[in-house]
Amino acid sequence: MARTWLITGASRGLGFHIAQSALAVGDNVIATGRSSLAVAEAFGDCGDQLLALPLDVTRQEQVQQVVNKAIEHFACIDVLVNNAGFGQLGPFEENTPAAAHEQFATNVFGLFDMCRAVLPIMRERKQGHVFNIASIAGLAGMGGAALYCSSKFAVAGFSEALAQEVAGFGIKVTSVAPGAFRTDFLDASSARFGNNQLTDYAEFSAKVKASSANGNHAQPGDPAKLGAAIVQLALDPQAPVHFIVGSDALKMASNRLTTLQQEIEKWHQLSASTDGAP
Repeated sequence: MARTWLITGASRGLGFHIAQSALAVGDNVIATGRSSLAVAEAFGDCGDQLLALPLDVTRQEQVQQVVNKAIEHFACIDVLVNNAGFGQLGPFEENTPAAAHEQFATNVFGLFDMCRAVLPIMRERKQGHVFNIASIAGLAGMGGAALYCSSKFAVAGFSEALAQEVAGFGIKVTSVAPGAFRTDFLDASSARFGNNQLTDYAEFSAKVKASSANGNHAQPGDPAKLGAAIVQLALDPQAPVHFIVGSDALKMASNRLTTLQQEIEKWHQLSASTDGAP
């Protein structure tokens, strides 16, 4: 039986490839993006399987409109993929408060609003799967991406807690932590850098920008394979809460775990000494 997917940020990148993989197995897809025309052009003619809708996840009224239209058209939403997002890069001090608010409005609060609109539908049906696209940068912090990392740490933490809250309703939640995949993430059309340039960070910022430019469209991950992996997970009742994807992400996660374990062991005595008397 065909399932119905609602995917944000589906006109390109990971969202596009996840949607393509869902369509390839005969599922229905509500593909959303800031421009429904761009979404429709990206997919071509998919017949009744595809519903392309405009959605800016930072606009709450649009979120509810999309969910309402999805139910009118397909009657249900089995899988929600919160993919819409972008990278606000550069040192923290070079980013303005406005940039920080915009980063969280899209990557975090827009994701919250999508879950808030879709979860009641899944609860009523006692089934569903929510995929929140986080990042390996949400498990291992990276200098030069403080705002982006903090937004993705929020997504990972939210997903882990939400999974426990909705498990009793037959709903699964998976936080997806991709490494570097060959998308437009580092392209000028997606990535943004702080414009409050400070002399103290000049050399560091130059390295961050150079690294981003060199890595643009040269990332090791294949987004089509990630899309197929997500479709596979959506069928698996044992799907994990945290899905680390990409060999580079696996290495970073392992290194972070090793470092964390070393820190715990080094400071164990001092940490434990703060307990009160029984």
